[in-house]
This record gives sequence, C-alpha cells and structure tokens, in this order.
Amino acid sequence: MSFFRSTSALALAAALAVAAALPTAALADTKLKMVLNWKYQGPQGFFFLAEDRGYFKAEGIDITIDQGDGSATPIPKVASGTYDVGFGDINALIDFAAKKPEEAPVAVYVMFNQPPFTVAVKADSPIKTPKDFEGRTLGGAANDGALKLFPAFCKIAKIDCSKVSITNMAPNLREQMLMRGQVEGVFGYVNTIRFSAKLIGVDPDKEIRFINYGDYGMDLYSNAIIVPKKLAKEHPEVVKGLVKAINKGVLDGLKDPAAAVASVAKREPLIKTDVERERFDATVKAEMNHPEIATIGLGSIDKARLKKAIDIIVDANGLTRTPTVDEIFDPGFLPPAADLPKKLF
Repeated sequence: MSFFRSTSALALAAALAVAAALPTAALADTKLKMVLNWKYQGPQGFFFLAEDRGYFKAEGIDITIDQGDGSATPIPKVASGTYDVGFGDINALIDFAAKKPEEAPVAVYVMFNQPPFTVAVKADSPIKTPKDFEGRTLGGAANDGALKLFPAFCKIAKIDCSKVSITNMAPNLREQMLMRGQVEGVFGYVNTIRFSAKLIGVDPDKEIRFINYGDYGMDLYSNAIIVPKKLAKEHPEVVKGLVKAINKGVLDGLKDPAAAVASVAKREPLIKTDVERERFDATVKAEMNHPEIATIGLGSIDKARLKKAIDIIVDANGLTRTPTVDEIFDPGFLPPAADLPKKLF
C-alpha cells in the first residue's frame, strides 16, 4: 500500500512536471475581445503580427481583434464590458475617468506618444490658423478623437468654439466631403487623413494643409492599450501577458514592416498594401517616435507630461474632478524596461 502511494505520488509529480514544461499556449483558455481605434489599416499590423506569430497564444490568450469606429469609443466599450481590451485615445480616457472614476478602465501600454490630432483643410483654403475656424463649418465622425478634443483646443488656441459650426459625417466620407467643399475642414489624425486621401486619388502634400493641435501647445499622448480595472486587479498575469505579446508584435513590426502590413492584408485583402506600408511608416515616425522613448521606452509614459495633459483636458473641458496619473496609466504590466523599444528606425 505504501508502495502504491509512493508510486502514485511519483506519477503525479512527473505529470505536473510534464505539464509545467508544456508551452503556455497548450493550456490557453483566456479569451479576450479587443476593439481597435479604426478599421484595419497598416499601423494595426503590430497587433495582427503578434497574433500570427503566436505571441498571444504563448501567453495563454485567445484573442479576437475587431475593427473600431473612432479612437474615443474603445473607452466606453471597455468600461461597459463589451470588450476586454481597447486601443483608444488616452485623452478620452481622462475625460471618462474624471466623470466616472469607478467605471473607468486604465491604460497599460501607450503606443502613440505624439499628438496626431488635426484639422485638415484644402491647400487653397483661406483657413490658415485656428482663429480662422470661426465662422466656418468643420466636419468629423462623431467619435473622432480630434473632434472630441476640439473644445480643449479652442481654449488652448484662444478661439471661440461657439462660432464654429460642426457637421457630423460617416468616417468613410470625410476626405470626399472636404475635397468637394461640403465642409471647410475635417477632424482626424494626420496620417489617417493623409493616406485615406491618397486612396481616393488626392495628393495630400499638394492639396491638403494640416492645422495640428500639437503646434499650439497640446503636447498630448494619444492611443494606448486600455483594459478594465477589474481585469487588471483580478487577473494581472493575463494583462502582463497581453502587453508582453503586443510589445513583441511592435518589436517585430518595427524590424519587418512589410510583414506587419501583410498581416493586415490577411484580414482585409482589399487594402492597397503600398499605401498601407506608407501609412505604417508615417505613423511610426510621426505618432510613436517622441524623444522621450530613448529614455523610458515605447509603451511607458513620463508622469510629469501625463499630469500636464490631464490638467489640460480637465481645465479645457470644465471637468469637476481631476484624475490622478495612476488612475489613467498603470506601469505595473509593462515588460522590463530593457525589452521596450528605445529606437524605432
């Protein structure tokens, strides 16, 4: 009898040792639904490359990645439980956290560290500065990040928002409506507009002028990986695995942009890969390449800079509560600093 017990114990120990040696993917059962900021385009290749190369599976995660409809909407979608992960605008998160601190998700990895927010006008437009918006009609998708930040921009740039007419439009009509003169300017991210214009035969370098928020004092972070606080608190190992997988996808995408864009094309075969490769490169250079990453690495934040951004959003939007930096961003799920990208090209 004692031999049976001893043999059983040895067998159990051996079984546990074998299980421990198996790849994490073999035990994967954590399903996560992720919503993007926009439709499938070149820059989303970082996430799809991570999926195609098995990085999520290796962390025990079975992920589904859906298209988005604006950089502001992932925040309420994650807060409501519709999605477990969002890639959305951290400034929209600041606004949400100020109003609903108990429901607000938290950012765990910041990918876009330079402000991409802009109002695009035709190159021959009389609109040359923010002050020229007054008395004009601007258009944007209801959930567009730049449109959501416009009241803050008005305050920073000292213009009267009440003198600007805003027209909502479907995202896919934005560039056409601008070029047809149906609106005098459109809200969006610089590279989203630039390359969407190219896809309809418009040369953005000759036919469009950009009035960028960052040129007028709005040095804001932008899109980040956002998760519910409940998930972060109850399953920190899942969030760490998620961030690790995404970071590996970013590293691989930076080394091989063509592979990242090819991963997008697998999901959306109708994309023009040459244009999406250009969009990918431009996004890396203009939206992810803040000088601070040489010190802190891509994915992390400068606390003083984020605090200033929080103050800008709270003041400009007349919010009654100021979230703390720790409410908005939790660095505890980041890979070791040595594993974060420090140089993008």
